[in-house]
Amino acid sequence: MGVKLYQRYKSLTPFGLITSPSANILFDTSACSISTSGGAQHLYAPQLHSIGVIHLKQGIQIATLADESSSAQLTRLVLGPAGKLLAAGYSDGSIRIWDTSSKVCMVTFNGHRASVTALAFDALGTRLASGSSDTDIVLWDIVAECGMFRLRGHKDQVSCLRFLTKNGLDHLVSGSKDSLVKFWDLASKHCVETLITHRGEVWALEVSPTDENLLFTGAADGQIRVWIINAKALSEKLDPVRSVPNALQTNANSIITDIANTVEFLGVIERQSKERIVTLKMDTHGQYIGVHGTDRLVEIFKVRSDADVSKIVERRKRKNRKDPNFTSTEDNSTNTIEATMADRYAKVATIRCTAKVTSFDFAPTLIVGAAIKSEMPLKLVCSLSNNSIEAYDLSGMTGTTKKESVPRLVSTVDLAGHRSDIRSLALSSDDDLIATGSNDLIKIWSSRTRQCLKSMSSGYVLCLAFLPGNKHLVVGTKAGEIQLFDLPSSSLIETIQAHESAIWSLKVRMDNGGIITGSQDKQVKFWDLRMKQDESYSNVAKRATLVHTRTLKMSEDVLCVRQSPDGRLLAVALLDSTIKIFYYDTLKFFLSLYGHKLPVVSMDISFDSKLIATASSDKSVKIWGLDFGDCHRSLHAHEDSVMACQFVWGTHYLFTASKDRTVKYWDADKFEQITRLEGHHGEIWALAVAKYGSFIVTGSHDRSIRIWEKTDDQFTLEEEKERELELRQEMEANLNNRDDQAIGSEAPDAESAEKDSAFQEVGVAGFKATDTLKAGEKIIEALAVWEKERGDFDKYEKLRLKDPNVAPPPRSPFVIALGRPDILPEEYVLHVITLIRSSQIDEALLVLPFSNVIDLLKCISFWIEKVQHFSHNLGLVTMLPNSVVFFAIWCKQSLV
Repeated sequence: MGVKLYQRYKSLTPFGLITSPSANILFDTSACSISTSGGAQHLYAPQLHSIGVIHLKQGIQIATLADESSSAQLTRLVLGPAGKLLAAGYSDGSIRIWDTSSKVCMVTFNGHRASVTALAFDALGTRLASGSSDTDIVLWDIVAECGMFRLRGHKDQVSCLRFLTKNGLDHLVSGSKDSLVKFWDLASKHCVETLITHRGEVWALEVSPTDENLLFTGAADGQIRVWIINAKALSEKLDPVRSVPNALQTNANSIITDIANTVEFLGVIERQSKERIVTLKMDTHGQYIGVHGTDRLVEIFKVRSDADVSKIVERRKRKNRKDPNFTSTEDNSTNTIEATMADRYAKVATIRCTAKVTSFDFAPTLIVGAAIKSEMPLKLVCSLSNNSIEAYDLSGMTGTTKKESVPRLVSTVDLAGHRSDIRSLALSSDDDLIATGSNDLIKIWSSRTRQCLKSMSSGYVLCLAFLPGNKHLVVGTKAGEIQLFDLPSSSLIETIQAHESAIWSLKVRMDNGGIITGSQDKQVKFWDLRMKQDESYSNVAKRATLVHTRTLKMSEDVLCVRQSPDGRLLAVALLDSTIKIFYYDTLKFFLSLYGHKLPVVSMDISFDSKLIATASSDKSVKIWGLDFGDCHRSLHAHEDSVMACQFVWGTHYLFTASKDRTVKYWDADKFEQITRLEGHHGEIWALAVAKYGSFIVTGSHDRSIRIWEKTDDQFTLEEEKERELELRQEMEANLNNRDDQAIGSEAPDAESAEKDSAFQEVGVAGFKATDTLKAGEKIIEALAVWEKERGDFDKYEKLRLKDPNVAPPPRSPFVIALGRPDILPEEYVLHVITLIRSSQIDEALLVLPFSNVIDLLKCISFWIEKVQHFSHNLGLVTMLPNSVVFFAIWCKQSLV
């Protein structure tokens, strides 16, 4: 018997997503997306592991930024100056820099061991600061595409970052869940100031964009604290104490006062909401402050100018003088009236969204001319937790009156997704249409274009199916109703109160003459499909309807019903964890299948009616024979409840979906797992398989719909087991933070690194992940090829002096694979290094043993001597040796 081959399934780009709550939404600030009349038109919205580019006015997605090699979830987005670069942080600690014009990923940085929680560009866009749940801050050089250094000091997640580059400063401000706000001097790479007055976690901070002299912080207590930054004192923080005569007699309090005035607390801006602050942001010109918490409110404050504040104070003074209770003895106190925080920061609007706000952003404005109007129209967009986006126009806010402006909802993006998780889905008989249902909505999608075709309001959908002909959709709801929809007209044509409780299962009969429903009211009902005259529907044509014909009463709640393909048997899964098998025609009891520890929530019968697969909440899938009811095999299928299972028609291949976010592919004859499909970031509730397994569709709690398409890539079970073992080992190595450096290398191990990190405030930016280890192995392999070929070439040159007709030595298979037989050994090493990302070069060099470093230096020497030979890589040859030599010598300095 030969080795059995299976075909691999590949995930296509998920759809049904508008915005995910895991990351923030951003306006595209590039000039091409801003019009003089309508402002910015494009948005960057997080969509699990990808970034969607959405046209706000049209409400459609026009592009997608995604790295197919990674399934890590987006956690943070930030745009560079002028909107030319987009930095994205991910849950695996990686950072990708995207070119917004070409939609191409320029570079990937790996410097964190946990999810990236904060990102910030400097004013020039040449540096990027990243903060993570691993408490570290890393500075990245965008131009050189490498890490600069790592800053340590926080004891909890770094939640926010901002650069200070004006007023002669080169500092970074960081806020953390450890309740501290730190000021870092980037020149000296040390913390120079720490604010310790916050009572809880610091979740957000903002710096006034025009002059950078004001700092706003938001913490868990819901208050906005305002601070003034003394740029001169901050820049001189690390200067030695000034030399003065009689230094011993100098008042020490004056020196302490000078140090303490680096950052001065001004006051608190009171909010209506008392929830913790999630986002705190100022508009581009520093005129407005927006803030939102974990509720539905977004509050907008106007920053009044000094002239407006002076007018308010003068008006209050005049009012006090007119007060009949005013006396001359109060004159001095009246003249010393000071402006309050409410005078300086006026609340001008409160936006109440339709769902919880996850993030928001102010719309950029195209400035024509040199002057900026004092009262500019304000627009903002809110990303909501229910997978929708709302845009508001707040024009007319002046802040001169106590009355707040009423925000105007100008557009909503919600058509291309469900408001809640997808509970059920079904495929049409021709596999062209996909129907998905949630708690109040049904959507019809094209399986080819993955676009939403129709959207219809409904009850709470628990199950649904296409009726024969694919012109009607039947839905079972939580209220026990059967809803019948006419798809051509996108209308609900009939609602039948079919059961007293929730309808958990609905199946079209094998003869296509009706449906079978199973409910929580302990009944299985059979329905015939008929045609009915209805004048409200049409005066000419009849419409479809369902007529109840018979009922099968059970002793427990019915969770799932299935009919065998030959139409002979009916399977009913009950709440008592058993499956009852009946003869379909007489409803006479045939078999009872028991063995599950928890109820069966899904099951399916193979095409030949010989096998039945049952999926249970006890994490197992059991394969039963329908001839005698014996259990062929019990599989520990998933790490959580198995929510759906379905056979591929014409085979005994089985797909299962689970709450553990995975789909698994099984061979029910061999009882072996074929492969595992990963990609969802939430529990998988629904699964549908195309007729002959050309693709499968899954619906998840993360509101995404995924199509997994069969490819021509073939594999064996042994190959797949080896691949999964390697992936598991790589995952464990990254999770355990283990440094698997080569023997003889001088890279510090994990234990010493952890000990040193407790005492060092500055560290190396990158770290050795799986990718960097593989990059180091590629360099070692290239140097081994160079060593052998260079030795053979030297021998060949000596032999050719004696015999000019001597045959040249054979080339290495690695060199032959390049298709360049005339390439020099040193050029081959250069070729391998150029294929490694510049952000991984430093970490890859840490893996090299000292002997390989010597070989690499010899190759570099050859590159420099024969620089003209590498004219096609001239720029790289002139730049690469410097960085490689300096870093290699720095790593191995103890052995030099």
